[in-house]
Amino acid sequence: MNNHAFTDLMAFERETQAIAAVAERLGWDQETMMPRGAAEQRGEEMGAMEGILHARRTDPRIAEWLGAAVAPDAAGEAQLRLIARSHARAVKIPGALAQELARVTSVAQGVWAEARAKEDVAAFLPTLEKVVGLRRQEAACLAEGGDLYDALMDDYEPGATAATIGAMFDRMRPRLVALREKVIGKAAPRVSGHFPAEGQLALAREVAEAYGYDFTRGRIDLAVHPFSSGSGDDSRITTRVVESDPFNCLYSTIHEVGHSSYELNIDRGLKMTPAGRGVSMGVHESQSRIYENQIGRGAMALWLYGRMEARFGALGVSSAQEFLRAVNRVQAGFIRTEADEVHYNLHIMMRFDLERALIRGDLAVGDLEEAWNARFAADFGVKVDKPSNGVLQDVHWSVGLFGYFPTYTLGNVYAGCLWQALRRDLPGVEEALAKGDTSGAVGWLKERLQRHGGLRTPSETIAHACGFAPSEGPLLDYLEAKFSGLYGL
Repeated sequence: MNNHAFTDLMAFERETQAIAAVAERLGWDQETMMPRGAAEQRGEEMGAMEGILHARRTDPRIAEWLGAAVAPDAAGEAQLRLIARSHARAVKIPGALAQELARVTSVAQGVWAEARAKEDVAAFLPTLEKVVGLRRQEAACLAEGGDLYDALMDDYEPGATAATIGAMFDRMRPRLVALREKVIGKAAPRVSGHFPAEGQLALAREVAEAYGYDFTRGRIDLAVHPFSSGSGDDSRITTRVVESDPFNCLYSTIHEVGHSSYELNIDRGLKMTPAGRGVSMGVHESQSRIYENQIGRGAMALWLYGRMEARFGALGVSSAQEFLRAVNRVQAGFIRTEADEVHYNLHIMMRFDLERALIRGDLAVGDLEEAWNARFAADFGVKVDKPSNGVLQDVHWSVGLFGYFPTYTLGNVYAGCLWQALRRDLPGVEEALAKGDTSGAVGWLKERLQRHGGLRTPSETIAHACGFAPSEGPLLDYLEAKFSGLYGL
């Protein structure tokens, strides 16, 4: 039994995780505090960091340690599995390509943000062309003759393929479209009033605290596109403020609190190890979506109604139930992050098809805006009015996250399963949430899922938490029951 090899490997991996955390902090700084003029330099810095990380991830000693190491327990076996997977992928990618990808995507983020602000798609397309080209090169290295898009998606949801995701989308689409047709156009109230930025951010902090977010190990900042960053004892969130729309800030905050809480609630013994992070983006998204939707747009909204009235005064709705309907208003809007639960997955299905076509070479970057606008009009019945409401709205493609979008819907599917199991195990949970008490729901998620980090595969993680294998059925049943009730269908 060679425990020395296991110990040496884990010590080496801990250092790699620490360096990766520093690189991640550079990315957080770029989105929140970095001066605009530093973009090119930050690209060089990110490229240099990726060069160091790639060299460590492909270090020949890893293969030697993996060959000799014997795990002391089941957790150790999971660590070896994750390290072996990461090493096998890393050695297929040339170091120069990894470094160039990090540099270009860092710079591209700023190019995208400026093009978005100016509604100038043409200014972004040359940069996007570079990003797509580099990611296709990377995918070719990983796929070894297989499907390029599958190779990229495996980074975010190990084991998932375009075929399995596409089949799931095909099963979901008819029920989603049928529900949309029943609900769309039905009257629903809107909140109105004055919502100053300072008040929104103060309430966002209060809401985060109500969900148990640990501000001794986290913080809230502003970003163009909200995100969370970090793990272990440092996991931060961002939000954005639109003074005419308080839900933008509040529900972005709740969403990111879900992501960040997952990281902060992983068992401390797993910190700075491969299993000390969320197991996949689909599982990660299940946490942000259940915090935001099943909890935040469900009974918890009844508590939020009182907090918003206390902060902002009259909201233009007559009761907590009217507020609940306003929070869950169904409309064919342009923006994915602001989409209601009925439309949200249709946004993802569109992006999945477009980005898969880009990576497979079936869609040219120069034709992307036209393809987006045509597909959006067909799917949503609305013409895109400006690029920031269309092809420039999401940050993902600028930073090379091809294969990431489908994990959002997969996260919704997982959240549907978790909500069914949570309500089964905690019959009074919604009454508690209506009073602002999240301890039961959040405690269940922490114990059943979050604390285990990456010890299991994604599907095993959900099955362990729920007691049954994940499928889209619970999500669709939840959506139909919820919106039928709200809209009297």
